[in-house]
Amino acid sequence: MCLGLKNRSNRVVISLATAAVLMIISAGPRAARAQDPPEPNGGHVNLATSYKVDPSWPKRPDDADWSSMPGIAVDDKDQVYLFTRANPPVQVYDAKGKFIRGWGEGLVGSAHYLKIDHEGKIWVADMGYHIVMQFTPEGKLLKTLGTRGKPGNDESHFDKPTDMAVTPQGDVFISDGYGNRRVVHFDRNGKFVKQWGKEGVGPGEFMLPHAIALDSKGRLYVADRSNVRVQVFDQNGKFLDEWRDLIVPWGLSVTEKDEIWVCGSSPMTWPATGLLGCPPKDQVFMKFNTDGKLLQLWTVPKGEDGKENPGEVNWLHAAALDSHGNIYAGDIKGQRAQKFVKQE
Repeated sequence: MCLGLKNRSNRVVISLATAAVLMIISAGPRAARAQDPPEPNGGHVNLATSYKVDPSWPKRPDDADWSSMPGIAVDDKDQVYLFTRANPPVQVYDAKGKFIRGWGEGLVGSAHYLKIDHEGKIWVADMGYHIVMQFTPEGKLLKTLGTRGKPGNDESHFDKPTDMAVTPQGDVFISDGYGNRRVVHFDRNGKFVKQWGKEGVGPGEFMLPHAIALDSKGRLYVADRSNVRVQVFDQNGKFLDEWRDLIVPWGLSVTEKDEIWVCGSSPMTWPATGLLGCPPKDQVFMKFNTDGKLLQLWTVPKGEDGKENPGEVNWLHAAALDSHGNIYAGDIKGQRAQKFVKQE
């Protein structure tokens, strides 16, 4: 009987010792892990694409003024062309913010959008003089469409044209614009081909054709701003699609991958007075594929008039992307251009 109690006691001691060893073994890694630095985001993968403003971009020289910044485009060297309602109206900076050149004094009445064609020529829409002009990258005037200083609604006159899209063959499609409600097509020699559009809310009708862009398949995208939609056409003016009630579209930009970037604000109803979308209630960037599927949504804070901080925009008007996916944005009330660097 005593021997049985002794064996039982030994078994209890061995069991307690084993349990203690197991507790030490199991607690050891936990204790070690608790002392290690925590993994970022708890080890989760961040699927949201984000951007960070570069407050040092660009390094604007003292003799280059800025005002409203309605137009931005990026060339194949990642040089950034700014179109501003100041002097010089066209300013060129490199990706690091170095000023390269400026031009256009005395030639531009009121800047709107700027585009770069497949040959590297620079196109500008001038609302003040009711014309569209083509320049060399150095600022030599090559071609003028419309009649300088004379608004109208025919083959040789515009009324506050807003933007242009240029095909690889050199054909030009102009959104015309604030005074008219149409798209006008010219061939590479500047000869009138056709026009389409009128005031209205139906397919192929416009309330404000504010911007126009072209994809690699030759389809045209028109920012019908006051109708809160983007309309899609072929080059004969045939209506193909509309992306309605997603964004008040101010600016359009198409990447080499046929990503359709639209900037503006969330949908709004017509105000009692003034233009729809003014003032915008927020500031939005959207990326679509060519079928109108929303691929990415990114917002930035809306700045207060005259007190905008870096990273805020105020009346976002234009956006363009460089080869690294960085976004350059121009606004009206903020009167500046900013670079938003894509975060990897």
